[in-house]
Amino acid sequence: MNDSPEIEPILDQMAAQLRPLLAEDAAMVGIYTGGVWVAQALHQRLGLETELGQVDISFYRDDFTRIGLHPEVRASHIPFDVDNRVIILVDDVLHTGRTIRAALNEIFDYGRPARIVLAVLVDRDGRELPIQADVVGLHRRLAAGAQIKLTGPAPLQLVTRGATEHKA
Repeated sequence: MNDSPEIEPILDQMAAQLRPLLAEDAAMVGIYTGGVWVAQALHQRLGLETELGQVDISFYRDDFTRIGLHPEVRASHIPFDVDNRVIILVDDVLHTGRTIRAALNEIFDYGRPARIVLAVLVDRDGRELPIQADVVGLHRRLAAGAQIKLTGPAPLQLVTRGATEHKA
């Protein structure tokens, strides 16, 4: 099932929610791949001067030994000092929380931020770790086994496979 809302107004809303949370030296980091696409759009809307950072969490996954080496491992790139800085961490879909946990581990390898603000395009049910977003574009409750995925980078589109139980 393709249930694709217009992404641009959602990104505008997210940028408006992020503005009051920004510190003077705030920097943004997107999680490969969909999180980077969302981060690029938010980075532009917010007019951040610091170059966008990108993290690949492949080596930080807690299921790495079960799934083996991910075929598209990319190098993380954080081109700024993380220490004592507000970091806006961006992902496309927050589901179990495990991707965010892995991204936090990667970021802390670069230093100790003053604060991390989590922004996600879609927050769906099914959390396995106690992680929540500070800024959310959409909330989705999906049936067991259903998936929601961001396709892109241009145009950005959400594709839902499986039954949607509730839209919030």
